[in-house]
Amino acid sequence: MTVSINKSFAADTNYSWLVGNARLTDLSGQLLGAHIAHAGLIMFWAGAITVTEVTKYIPDVPLYEQRMFLLPHLATLGWGVGAGGEIVDTYPYFAIGILHLAASAVLGAGGLFHVFRSSKILHNSGGNAAKFHYEWNDPKQLGLILGHHLIILGCGAFLLVLKAMFFGGIYDTEIDAVRVISNPTLEPGTIFGYLTSLKDGQNTLLGMASVNNLEDVIGGHIWIGLILIAGGTWHILVQPFGWVRKLLPIRNGEEILSYSLLALALMAWISTVFVAYNKTVFPVEFYGTERLGMANVQFFLGVLAFGGFIWHYWRGRTIAD
Repeated sequence: MTVSINKSFAADTNYSWLVGNARLTDLSGQLLGAHIAHAGLIMFWAGAITVTEVTKYIPDVPLYEQRMFLLPHLATLGWGVGAGGEIVDTYPYFAIGILHLAASAVLGAGGLFHVFRSSKILHNSGGNAAKFHYEWNDPKQLGLILGHHLIILGCGAFLLVLKAMFFGGIYDTEIDAVRVISNPTLEPGTIFGYLTSLKDGQNTLLGMASVNNLEDVIGGHIWIGLILIAGGTWHILVQPFGWVRKLLPIRNGEEILSYSLLALALMAWISTVFVAYNKTVFPVEFYGTERLGMANVQFFLGVLAFGGFIWHYWRGRTIAD
């Protein structure tokens, strides 16, 4: 059986400069190629910026005074940091940057393969690749693809847990040193209390950003990792219920993109509060005490993503109607 290519709504749009990969909406193979290539670009950016910052790094000058963007994140993860929050070894940063550059090359090659050598539609490729072909009117298949994404995200959350608990620990601003988090908080009342803005029986407007110890941070990542993997498994095995499909209909690529952008906007706004106020996750030793500029960037990126949500939600509804 060969799946044919349907004419995309994007081809008829009056906003051709905004179309981008929308022209690939019905081409699951080529859309996958673009997806992988985008991941490669992000990986390349991370690697290139990290290596560049290593070459520019000046010892004895705080990272935030040097306008560093990625090295503070790596220092927070405990790489190359000694007592007092002093950076004593930049080689781990260089190695991490090179690993990202190498990974970007692999991802780039994968993207090019799917664009130029593989079938435009995954179903026509046969084998395991055909299992990931999608049709917008097939909620079970879309659930399978969503499930795999959630499991990968869950594994990503556990990477931080492993680093904190078993591979050297992470930086703790309370003691100005890197330490292993051997006893993460797993008590659900404590962890989920942050979601209701309640901590120790008291209300806080900062919600999750009010976390002030690494045990709760790592315990939260254990919980979210388990939830993501369980949710991913659920979506692989069980197709969405009818009421869910009515609440969040997916009838075309525009609608699923709009939901993704809404989630991205939410994450950007949550991170805005963390960047602005939280000193446990964003230690002042690496990020400084004045972080308004960083918080504003996060906030306006969230606004941009939310604008994209409205735009694509409207387009999706227009197509469906």
